[in-house]
Amino acid sequence: MILTPQTSIADVDFKAGATILIDKPLEWTSFDVVNKVRYTLKKGLGIKKIKVGHAGTLDPLATGLLILCTGKSTKTIESLQVQQKEYTGEFYIGATTPSYDRETDIDETYDISALTANDLERARKSFVGLIDQKPPIFSAIKKNGKALYKYARAGKQVEIPTRQVNIYDFVLGEMALPIVPFTVGCSKGTYIRSLAFDFGRAVNAGAYLHSLVRTKIGDYSLKDAWNLKQLIEEIENNIKAIPAE
Repeated sequence: MILTPQTSIADVDFKAGATILIDKPLEWTSFDVVNKVRYTLKKGLGIKKIKVGHAGTLDPLATGLLILCTGKSTKTIESLQVQQKEYTGEFYIGATTPSYDRETDIDETYDISALTANDLERARKSFVGLIDQKPPIFSAIKKNGKALYKYARAGKQVEIPTRQVNIYDFVLGEMALPIVPFTVGCSKGTYIRSLAFDFGRAVNAGAYLHSLVRTKIGDYSLKDAWNLKQLIEEIENNIKAIPAE
């Protein structure tokens, strides 16, 4: 069952399996959302355990579509993760940060007074199709069993291999430097923060990800997603406890 704001919570068998579309709040981790939903379901159903997982991480400073699966629907997570993603957001041109977004402070600035719309367009074209991308060190990717961000926060240097990703669509909005809006359609494993950093280098200036919203995963759209607070309230008010056997 696909759970959207039009679905009656009382009709949902969460243990049998549900796929929930959620608009992830700013500064929440994807695991924060999973834990909140899992806790609310266990409490409402009066049970000690229920499977809940998500189908693709969003960074804390990103918002937008996060798909959660419960019960037997968690078996579909892998197939959801490989679906094409769509994002909208903004690049900040003329500065870089170690995390490639606003999580960390600016570490270098650049003169962008001579930058033109043609410069941005030439750079944009170079990122469409299959590209090699290096994930940011401030990420949850593991190396030697340890998340990269832990190396970064400890000030340790670590070699990060590149990976091939597919940028299906990349459109820039109206230039209002230092902010440049964009829309991207991409494959699994694409880091939009890395795209921002690499885009800055391509225009001979720095760039970092100023904002990001995930709008689609495959055929699922943000416009059909729950506000997390409203979802929790609906579950608390309408869920039916499972009768004891």
